[in-house]
Amino acid sequence: MEAALIIFALMLLAIVGLGAYLTVKAVGAAKRGVERTVAQARRSVEDTTLRAKSFGQVGVAGALAQLRLDLRTSMRATQQALAEGAQADASLRESLGLFERLSAHGHELDGELKRLEQEPDRQRTAELLPDLRERAAKIIQAADSLRWAARDRARRFAEDDLSLLSDQIQMESGALRDWSREPVDDLAAAAAEWDAAQSAQSAQSAQSGQSAPSPEPAPTPRPAALNPPAPTVQYPWQQKTPRPESAG
Repeated sequence: MEAALIIFALMLLAIVGLGAYLTVKAVGAAKRGVERTVAQARRSVEDTTLRAKSFGQVGVAGALAQLRLDLRTSMRATQQALAEGAQADASLRESLGLFERLSAHGHELDGELKRLEQEPDRQRTAELLPDLRERAAKIIQAADSLRWAARDRARRFAEDDLSLLSDQIQMESGALRDWSREPVDDLAAAAAEWDAAQSAQSAQSAQSGQSAPSPEPAPTPRPAALNPPAPTVQYPWQQKTPRPESAG
C-alpha cells in the first residue's frame, strides 16, 4: 500500500512538473511573439515617420531622415534575403556572420543619426552630415553587395537545376515518342519465340503419337545337344535278301 502511494505521488509530481514546464515554454513563446510583433510595429511606425520627415522637411532634418530611411531599408532587406537563403544554402551562414558585424555598425550609425535629429545646433549637424553620408554609403554598399550576391547565387542554382530538369524531360519525352522501333522489335521477337515453341511442341506430340512399331526380335536358335547319338552301322549280312518264292 505504501509503495502504491509513493508511486502515485511520484506520478503526480511528474505531471505537475511537466505541466509547469509546458506552461513556461508557452508563456515564453507567447512573450517572444508579442515582442516580435511590437518590434515590427515600432519599426513600421518609425519608417513611416522617417518617410514623412524626408518628404515634409527640408535642410538638415530632411537629410537625416532620408539617410536613416535608406540605411534601415537596405539593412532590413539584406537581413531578410540572407535569412531566407541560409535555410536552403548552408554556405550563406558565413555571410550571415559578416552581416551581423555589419549590423553593429549600422545600428551605431542609426543611433547617432537619431540623436542628431534632436540636436538643436543645426550648423554643427550640417558640418557632420558629409561624414555621416559617407559612412552610411559604405554600410549600404556592403549590405547591398551581400544581398545581391545571395540572390545571384540562388538564381544561378535555380537556373542550373532548371536546365538539368529540362534536359531530363527532353530525354524522357524522346523515349516516350520513340514507339516505332523498339516496341515493334520486341513484339516481333516475342512472336517468333512463341511460334518456335509451338512448332517444337507440335513436333514432339506428333512423334510421340505416331511412332513406328519396333521390329520383332529374331528367334534364338536352340542349342545343340551336348551328347549327340552315334550313327548306326549296317553290315552286309544284316541286309534282307528277298526269297525266290516271294519273287515268283
